[in-house]
Amino acid sequence: MIQTPSTPPQPADALAAMLTDARERSLALMRDILEARELGPRLAIVNPPLWELGHLGYFHDHFALRGLYGLPDYRLADADRLFDSSSIAHDDRWSLPLPSREETLDYLSRVQQAMLERLPDGDSSAAQSYVYQLTTLHEDMHGEAFLYTRQTLGDPPPALGTPPRGYPTTASAAELPAGALPGDVDIPGGRHLLGSDETQPFRFDNEKPPMEVEVTPFSIARAPVTNADFAAFVDDGGYRRRELWSEAGWQWRQQQDLQAPVYWRQGANRGWEERAFDQWLPLPPHQPVVHVSWYEAEAWCRWAGRRLPSEAEWEVAASREPSSDGRSLAPGKRRHPWGDTPPDAGLANLDGWRLGRLDVAALPDGDSAFGCRQMLGNVWEWTASPFGPFPGFRPELYRDYSAPWFQEGRYVLRGGAWATRARLIHNGYRNFFTPDRNDILAGFRTCAL
Repeated sequence: MIQTPSTPPQPADALAAMLTDARERSLALMRDILEARELGPRLAIVNPPLWELGHLGYFHDHFALRGLYGLPDYRLADADRLFDSSSIAHDDRWSLPLPSREETLDYLSRVQQAMLERLPDGDSSAAQSYVYQLTTLHEDMHGEAFLYTRQTLGDPPPALGTPPRGYPTTASAAELPAGALPGDVDIPGGRHLLGSDETQPFRFDNEKPPMEVEVTPFSIARAPVTNADFAAFVDDGGYRRRELWSEAGWQWRQQQDLQAPVYWRQGANRGWEERAFDQWLPLPPHQPVVHVSWYEAEAWCRWAGRRLPSEAEWEVAASREPSSDGRSLAPGKRRHPWGDTPPDAGLANLDGWRLGRLDVAALPDGDSAFGCRQMLGNVWEWTASPFGPFPGFRPELYRDYSAPWFQEGRYVLRGGAWATRARLIHNGYRNFFTPDRNDILAGFRTCAL
């Protein structure tokens, strides 16, 4: 059996439920797209739908059936040559001799069934727990990518089926607190263990080993920057003012020829509109701005006299509690901003069922101990921190998850978005993208200078 990192054993039925739920979501997100176009346009920020679907099956096949159980019989012919993202260049994925849609779906079904059949009654082994969570969470990440690919290409919103029992409907979302949430909270300084320790059910390699850092006192916004906040920057000529942009950011803005965020346009009476999937709608003023690059966040901060938080500051604001006198940080940290209980629809806008953002004042029950709202869900938040390894980092079973990207100039994002699966996200999870990416579900929160 392969060597896997230490992971607390999980009940086998929980692993099976995660596995099947992730697959149901993938098929709901992809079914109509595959019927319309199996390959789609050749863009640097998307994959061919048929290839991406096959890659999901291959990832489970490679790490679970072959790696964990030594069962090559379930493999598709030439799967390594067709679906291994580590060895197949992005531009080559459109010209591969891919199997048909029916053959690809059959491959995914056979792989999943083989994985389910090999789970025991009761608790799984530590190795099973690790591999099944790794492959499921990998599929969850692709599910989020499917959603922002639909946005990129102007597809209609997907039909996700019936939400879980008790999940708020679109109508009930209108009853949530709405509007803006201005102001900062003051965070005392102190020592902080950045990253994730062994108490987490699953940790990716870039979250460990956690490292101790010193954080000086700072003030951070209670909520992310809103559309109204960002529109003020746009209306003040922010995209035309060279002095607000870094050299790299200005070159990017010129290349993109942007005068506003990528999915904005001016509608009737010069009011801003935003494209959500295939529809143009009035810009919701109090929702967090989304689909902005790190460069755009940096320029807005310079215009507003603010700054992006470091990832350590972000994690402190999300996970720590004040001491009894409020002058320092209390020991320990929370898994989620509100505590250690799992996310639900009243705490965070996650799991995609709402198919969009909420106002920044919504979901007060999900506040952190310091009063920061929506630090998980709604939109990913850019930080000022370049993506790099913690001291003592070691690549794990999926060796290409983190290590190849440390030297690529990526920045850390924290907190998840409305499309992020709740089982994936927690206060220690690190996302990472290059600063030019404005297709992802990213916004930002700021600190006082």
